[in-house]
Amino acid sequence: MEREPPHRPHGAEHPALDRVRREGRWWWLQARHARRIWRWALVVALAVFVLLVLLRKPLADWFWDEPQIEQLLAEGDRALASGRLSETDGGGARERYQAVLALDGDRLQARQGLARTGAAALQQARDRLQANDLDGSAQALALARELQVPQAEADSVSRQLQARRSTGAGIGALLAQARNAFAAGRLDDGDSSALPLFQRILSLQPDNLPALEGREDALSDLLQQARTLAGRGELAAAAVMLQRARQFDAGHADLPASQEALAQAVDQRLRQAQRALQRQQLEAAATGFQAVLAVAADDPSAQRGREQTLRSVVSRSQTLADDFQFEAAQRDAALAAQLGASQATRQQLAQRLQRAQQAQQALQQPAVGNAQRERQLREHLRRIERAERAGQWISPPGHNAFDALREAQSLAPRDTRVKAAAARLLPASRRCFDDNLRQNRVQAAGACLQAWQTLSPTAVGLPSARLRLAQRWLAIGSERLGNGDLAFAAHAAEQARLLQPDLAELPAFEERLRRAGGRAD
Repeated sequence: MEREPPHRPHGAEHPALDRVRREGRWWWLQARHARRIWRWALVVALAVFVLLVLLRKPLADWFWDEPQIEQLLAEGDRALASGRLSETDGGGARERYQAVLALDGDRLQARQGLARTGAAALQQARDRLQANDLDGSAQALALARELQVPQAEADSVSRQLQARRSTGAGIGALLAQARNAFAAGRLDDGDSSALPLFQRILSLQPDNLPALEGREDALSDLLQQARTLAGRGELAAAAVMLQRARQFDAGHADLPASQEALAQAVDQRLRQAQRALQRQQLEAAATGFQAVLAVAADDPSAQRGREQTLRSVVSRSQTLADDFQFEAAQRDAALAAQLGASQATRQQLAQRLQRAQQAQQALQQPAVGNAQRERQLREHLRRIERAERAGQWISPPGHNAFDALREAQSLAPRDTRVKAAAARLLPASRRCFDDNLRQNRVQAAGACLQAWQTLSPTAVGLPSARLRLAQRWLAIGSERLGNGDLAFAAHAAEQARLLQPDLAELPAFEERLRRAGGRAD
């Protein structure tokens, strides 16, 4: 029996037919996908074409102009660096930057380059003005204005240029005046003299050769005069001339020799002053030391000589007052003040002179005979001895040894007994000062110091004693200031300044006092 073929689904009767059907569908799908790609490609191509049509000019400018702009900018920078700010052939910095702006009006580098070119033109105008190139300065200024530099700066250069042009015509007249003053020997005695006139010309025209030569000759003569003055001992005048010469020309060839001549004159004057001091020619010594210090204020030898002279003058003034030579004593007191005597020393001399005058008047009193004067003197001497035994050197007032001694001195200053009492009281006054200072009794120590100074105005230990007392016043004043006692602190500052005006600690203490609300004058 013949087998019936297997049942096949509809549409799949044959494998070959199925394959043909599958392959036909794949081709159709591929064709459909290809058509879709071509449609999108056509759309993209059309869009690119439209963009090219619309942006053809910007793209063309970018492709063609950008390299040219970069080249122009580089050329402008090189021209600016080399100082070629503007050229008629277009090769200057201004022309290059302006060409860039013609291609691209928004190019920041070109605008910045023009600003730098304007600033360089303004500086060039200043430089040419300084070099007296007035026309070149005017051209550079015009370029700077065209490039719109700040108006205030341009106007300033313009005013200077105008002033230089207005004075340029007068340079010849100034030069003639300077030469006439030089010929008349008026080197430096006012604005119409030779050196100031030459200097005025050179301030306008630094390279003016006739003015430079004239100043050189005038300075040579001025320095010769300075050397002559130094040789005559007029040190201060010579020093002033040297200083003026340096102001006109610090590099003048004659300056070193002139300075050496002044230094030698200073040394010679110092030696003369020292010899005068040794011979007790105090006026000459004072004049010599002061002359040296006027030129060389820090010279230690001159400073020591002045101090020694001051002590000798003070001692001589004291002796002259005791001898009733009042005019000479006053002259020495004035000389001591010129030599820098302290306020305390000047007060001592005035008091000594006053007591001597009172003593002379007492001697001239007709009502007091020799016997009565002798009785009074003996009473004063007994009071001195009683006060010495009781240790009452400075107190109580009117009944102490020092007050009794002053009354005895006013009555008989040259009596040997009075001088012996003064000699006894001198070491006692020193001990009194040291004892009271040790106990911080500054008021009492000051009274003892005054007695010491009166008995021996030129004592070697007095400067140190005044310094110690001034420092102690400040120490106690500082403590009291911390406790709020402003009145005592102000009094302490006043006493310290009276004793030692140049005390190093005083300014700081006075500043503290001012901040605290106290007085410090």
